[in-house]
Amino acid sequence: MTPTPVPTAVRAIGGITVSAVGLGAMPLSVEGRPDRDQAVDTIHAALDAGVTLIDTADSYHWHADELGHNERLIARALAARGSGTDEVLVATKGGRGRPGDGTWTVNGDPRHLRRAAEASAARLGVEAIGLYQLHKPDPAVPFADSVGALRDLADAGTIRMVGLSNVDHEQIRTARRILGPRLVSVQNRFSPAHPATRDTLDLCTELGLAFLPWSPLGGISLSAVDDPGTSAPAPDTPFHTLARAHGVSPQQICLAWHLAQSPAVIPIPGARRPASIRDSAAATGLTLSAQELAELTAP
Repeated sequence: MTPTPVPTAVRAIGGITVSAVGLGAMPLSVEGRPDRDQAVDTIHAALDAGVTLIDTADSYHWHADELGHNERLIARALAARGSGTDEVLVATKGGRGRPGDGTWTVNGDPRHLRRAAEASAARLGVEAIGLYQLHKPDPAVPFADSVGALRDLADAGTIRMVGLSNVDHEQIRTARRILGPRLVSVQNRFSPAHPATRDTLDLCTELGLAFLPWSPLGGISLSAVDDPGTSAPAPDTPFHTLARAHGVSPQQICLAWHLAQSPAVIPIPGARRPASIRDSAAATGLTLSAQELAELTAP
């Protein structure tokens, strides 16, 4: 079924209205990151472009001794502009680690999640985290136990809203039973090149949950999460062709495609430069016709 174009300026996460395109801040702190001045300038450019959702995690860092690097960076950038959580929803995550050798670990133990959330709140300089997300289910820990820890954090006032990342259809339903309306979002990998989680997007639409596709430009641009050996995206896709017709970047076309999939979708493209997030944010002003949407993913 071809999606029908939908309004793109703002979207909702729980009861909070945010910009329809957010900033994925991970590239500002991991391998290949810019210097601090450029990183702060990139966050400020996002704010200037109307971005009011910034996605981070305690594990977004490069070296082993830098836990929370990205959270501290965001807190400094917001403070420098006099912005706070009243104007910007900062969504962070817990449950993963980076030993410093480029690998990722996972820890969904409830005790770890409680400590991690409290530490994230301190780094962000907030009494309560606006949106806290389980970064990835831990196969060594019952999923319901990890989600129960997030329920307890919400009960304690450490976090206001709960999200999940890297979850499947059944895990979303399980979390919904445990959390009720406190579950407001799901963050899974999804893009034209990685459509396998479409079922979770559809479920989020059905349940009224926000769907935050990470690495949304897959197939158009390389992501900070791609392995060094990942092949470059195809140089001339239907997205490139339509971008030339509109006089915009292929990335804008891709983000406009995302926004047309469902009112639940809020893409969070990464950026290392101010120009990148300004370009991404401009996608909220681009509406594609039903025919154009059909042509983009035609077999």
